[in-house]
Amino acid sequence: MNYILETERLILREFTLDDTPFIIELVNSPGWLQFIGDRNIKTEEQAREYLRSGPLQSYEKNGFGLSLVVLKADQSPIGMCGIIRRDSLENPDLGFAFLPAFEGKGLAYEMANATLAYAKNVLKLPVIFAITMPENKRSIKLLEKMGFQYSRTFISPADKVQLMLFSN
Repeated sequence: MNYILETERLILREFTLDDTPFIIELVNSPGWLQFIGDRNIKTEEQAREYLRSGPLQSYEKNGFGLSLVVLKADQSPIGMCGIIRRDSLENPDLGFAFLPAFEGKGLAYEMANATLAYAKNVLKLPVIFAITMPENKRSIKLLEKMGFQYSRTFISPADKVQLMLFSN
């Protein structure tokens, strides 16, 4: 498995097709459905296709992408975090999502902050964006804590949803 980085409590590693059960759980969790949207991923085959056409393709094409966050203590998967290149944005953006049981423990901040440092120092990306729904107060607070600043409103071409665009 391709490990990307470690923090005090977490490991970030590339997804593999073996992670399909976790993908099904994460993308159907309440927070994902509310703030990211239903991706209609209910079966293992749909999850494998999501991984193939999303993170795995991004690793090949860009050298980075969304990756699996696991607890160091027991290697259990708890979320995803990474840098995404979208055709609709001029700079890559930071994305993250965690299972509900792991929210509010500082884990998202720990991994998102380490991922941002990795993007700057290792990938040498000078500007990183982040996008979130205006209703996602927790993500907005986390992004501001990391030094991101609100830049403008952004309409997602895929979903036609109004998003807040942040820049670091």
